[in-house]
Amino acid sequence: MNRFTLTLTRIAVFAAILGGWELLARAGESTFYPPPSAIAAKAVEMWFSGPAGQLWLSEAALGHFPPSIGRLLVGWVLAGVIGIGLGLLLGRTAVALRFLDPVIQFGRALPPPALLMVFLALFGSGPRMQIAVIAFGIVWPVLFNTIDGARNVDALYLESARAFGLSGRQRLTKVILPAAAPKIFAGLRVSLSLALILMVISELVGATDGIGFQLLTAQRNFDLASVWGLVILLGVLGLLLNGLFLLVERRLLAWHRFARQTV
Repeated sequence: MNRFTLTLTRIAVFAAILGGWELLARAGESTFYPPPSAIAAKAVEMWFSGPAGQLWLSEAALGHFPPSIGRLLVGWVLAGVIGIGLGLLLGRTAVALRFLDPVIQFGRALPPPALLMVFLALFGSGPRMQIAVIAFGIVWPVLFNTIDGARNVDALYLESARAFGLSGRQRLTKVILPAAAPKIFAGLRVSLSLALILMVISELVGATDGIGFQLLTAQRNFDLASVWGLVILLGVLGLLLNGLFLLVERRLLAWHRFARQTV
């Protein structure tokens, strides 16, 4: 199947699912399951009814989308920096990993939603609390993948680096980090998906803006079309973030794919 045929097949499947949803929703006439046409109309009214100078984005979109995406990205970057830095250290230091592993396993087992009140007490309501919830909840895939990648660097590479007189910093940046990069990127991709979930959860408590705040407001007002619109928006946002991440990953790890193909 060539790429054009595959694209047409995907569009056809998506259209069939959307059409089936529309027919079933209209036949059921349930207020809890509005048809896609009603959801789309509500979404356009909520977010794309602004002037052309604002790219047709409404005040609601400009007031709620940037804060949510900003907190998501800040929390993700913070988790990435902590997870990669600590993961490289523990991955190359067996003694430190042996002593800290129980603490790390305990932290990973803690569900972030259950700690919302703890973070609220520590940071107060606002962006700092939300970023902390996101970073704490998503750091674990990055950390464990980095540890695994750093521990499993081919010993021959390290011996060759020592033979050529590379310093410890040079071995880290030129040998260990590139060798662990595929694992690190896998952890970052998983954490990005989790960040979207925790972004919404963190905005359900003490927030005054954001997509999660909008979702909570729509639920309280029994505005089910808006609820469905926000759920679909989150799905689209997740799809876009994943697509952008894959583009960056393919570019930065092109050498890795070439090396695997030539083996």
